[in-house]
Amino acid sequence: MSDYALISDHGLIGDLQTAALVAKDGTIDFFCAPRFDSPSIFASLLDARKGGRFRITSARDDTMTNQMYFPQSACLITRFTSDAGIAELVDFMPVDNPSKVTQNHKIVRAVRCLRGEMTFRLECEPRFDFARQLHEVSLTSEGAVFRANGQDVVLHGAAGVERARDDGVRLDFSLVAGEIRGFVLETAASRAPQPVSPGEAMTLFDDTVRFWRGWLGKCTYQGRWREMVHRSAMSLKLMTYAPTGALVASPTVGLPEQLGGERNWDYRYTWIRDASASVYALLGLGYIDEATAFLKWVSDRVSEQVGADSGPLRIMYRVDGSSDLAEETLHHFEGYRGSSPVRIGNGAAGQLQLDIYGEVMEAIALAEPYEAVGYHDWLELTKILDWLCENWDQPDEGVWETRGGRQDFTYGRVMCWVALDRGIRMAESRGRPGDVRRWASTRDAISHQVMSKCWNSSRRAFTQHPGTQVLDASNLLMPLVGFVAPKDPLWLSTLDAMNEELVTDSLVYRYNPSASPDGLRGSEGTFSLCSFFYVAALTRAGRLDEAQYAFEKMLTYANHLGLYSEEIDPSGRQIGNFPQAFTHLALIHAALDLDAALNFGPGAVFQLPGGLRPTTVLDLAAGQLRQPGDQFRQRAT
Repeated sequence: MSDYALISDHGLIGDLQTAALVAKDGTIDFFCAPRFDSPSIFASLLDARKGGRFRITSARDDTMTNQMYFPQSACLITRFTSDAGIAELVDFMPVDNPSKVTQNHKIVRAVRCLRGEMTFRLECEPRFDFARQLHEVSLTSEGAVFRANGQDVVLHGAAGVERARDDGVRLDFSLVAGEIRGFVLETAASRAPQPVSPGEAMTLFDDTVRFWRGWLGKCTYQGRWREMVHRSAMSLKLMTYAPTGALVASPTVGLPEQLGGERNWDYRYTWIRDASASVYALLGLGYIDEATAFLKWVSDRVSEQVGADSGPLRIMYRVDGSSDLAEETLHHFEGYRGSSPVRIGNGAAGQLQLDIYGEVMEAIALAEPYEAVGYHDWLELTKILDWLCENWDQPDEGVWETRGGRQDFTYGRVMCWVALDRGIRMAESRGRPGDVRRWASTRDAISHQVMSKCWNSSRRAFTQHPGTQVLDASNLLMPLVGFVAPKDPLWLSTLDAMNEELVTDSLVYRYNPSASPDGLRGSEGTFSLCSFFYVAALTRAGRLDEAQYAFEKMLTYANHLGLYSEEIDPSGRQIGNFPQAFTHLALIHAALDLDAALNFGPGAVFQLPGGLRPTTVLDLAAGQLRQPGDQFRQRAT
């Protein structure tokens, strides 16, 4: 399986409508166009022989490689060092009017020799639609044209290119110190291959760097972990579909949660849960436009209410808001390092997951000071809250999208409580219409059920669902959303139980699949987002030394560029889809909370200016009502 780069040995480039992965050896081994959720053009990450790739790499056997991002940008630099010389490959996607939907996208690849002389080989081997669609190739004096299904993908700047195997092309070239050669791969191209001068390539580079630095310059975070938070913020931006504001869970599909296992899913869609969590992170970093753009997308889904068995909302959508995510298997792909099946689409889209309603209402409540909910949108929200009053007390598939049957998951109940709690406060704060008395009565009934049935006295912890001894890391959010006080003895006992059973070297497992069958074979690694929520829970509990130590250790599990996949396996390798948005959201959440507590003492919590933070309920109980605009306030301990 040496043909497969490690999942962590990749960087991400993109133009806010789609993205590509670039391996340390200079191979683009995953790229879908024109959108994140479109069919692939390169997918050798899922099948090294059949998937297709675009490689530019040193022809010397003694070459060593490494990667970095050009400072404060999403322009990726792959460095080649050898006895003969040193060179760099600069990869990026120009960002031009990203809010306008287009099928035309460009990947710019500029090679520059810094010392000595270096020889390179370019291999461009597209395999359209996950290698299910044949294409034709034609060569010109300045490059090549790949035609599939009536659309042209053009390779510019490749004068002298030759045909290679399976309708691919190949080019060998050498550069001496000071020389630059640029290439552009363009989708839905309307022009024949053109020369790419060094000046043109560097102008595109300068423009792209300027865009990213301008965007990053709006970030308000000034805390201890600025570099990691900035990289996480840019990664989230790279995974955002600018025309709608929708955030994909990951730009990849089919990367395994266990090597050789079947837990291989398509994450190129927008989960209500993940994207709602982005509102807190984006507002916390000062990105109001991005947060409100996503809320517009959410409002449209609330108004449509296309869900059926899943309730008014579906748990995930395509980036344009459509909900056709039929799952199919790519039987002709062997999968990453033999991990099959490779699935596209996602059969979990129709599941009932009650927690999403809490996440939606939490996100809307947080953003209310920045983007007030209009009258008609509010009426649609009241329909959801009324539906929840009728339907909260039923089993669901849960936050982890299990395929082993429905349960009365504790986390789902907690988030139903959150939905009604935020709806009540939004109604009362602005005198909005709604059956507040019914909402409050249902909210209280949920609270009583969780405290009486989901607390396991023999386990001395809140468990995954009533009648089980199994712990679940999703319950780490109970104090973060204000359901329990972070120093409530019941919660502290739960935190200790999780530390004993789910935590290893500060890494956190979701749950134990062997003790709680989820309908799938095999095991999985620790979930990185859970590890960061563990940091936040420790912070809220006032255990700051433990929290900072756990946070700093989690930073060592990032890849060389500061990126995280979904999970970490027992050997410390990254596994699962890469990079994962939710992990970077959780990192930002933990950094904001931990910074506040370290600056102002145990009990201090990061506060969005003017926002309806869930901790306000606890502050009222402690007699410390925050004033709008207060960013930090130490709470009584």
